[in-house]
Amino acid sequence: MICHLSFLVVFSLFVSQCHGGCAEVDSLTEAVAGGGFLMRCISCKRREEVSARATVDWHFKPLGEEEFRHIFHYDHPTADILHEDFSDRLEWHGTQNSDIQTGTIYIHNIRFNDTGTYRCTVHRTLLLSLYDEHVTVEKEVELNVVAVANQELTAVISEIVMYVLIVVLQLWLIVVLVYCYKKISEEHEAREARKALKAQAELLESKESCDRVQPE
Repeated sequence: MICHLSFLVVFSLFVSQCHGGCAEVDSLTEAVAGGGFLMRCISCKRREEVSARATVDWHFKPLGEEEFRHIFHYDHPTADILHEDFSDRLEWHGTQNSDIQTGTIYIHNIRFNDTGTYRCTVHRTLLLSLYDEHVTVEKEVELNVVAVANQELTAVISEIVMYVLIVVLQLWLIVVLVYCYKKISEEHEAREARKALKAQAELLESKESCDRVQPE
């Protein structure tokens, strides 16, 4: 039983990495001045089978300021850039239908004054059979604009953790295989020993029966 459960756990861990459904991946937080930047905003539905419609709004608060500016609104199929600082620089890279789960935008020609906090707000209406449920999800990205690209520490740590986890899982699988082999081997030996004892007992019983029926 333990062997079967162990295999199922390992299999499910690997399958979950390959699943093709929605996965909420955080946005990167560092952009290089003069280049482009993909600002991720992913909000997965709790139930994939439920139809929904959604709109997405992006707000921006520059570094050192207190108020957010409304810079972008998407209501399929219309994308509106709402602030002059981002005029002709924002492009929708999210879901291409009204059932939005990815509200990602792309910022062209990144500037140093684009540094600050970006807030993505997803307004979703779940179209249930008896009623409509309204859900609002907010996600924030702290963007830092630099002159030269640097590999983020969090990305390095995530990569190290991923490789460590893979190694640990492989070692665990080896241990489970060895344990299962020993368990099966012990059970086989015990079964063979029981068969031998049973055969010996039957042989003795047969011999005793023969001795009793022999004529005097």
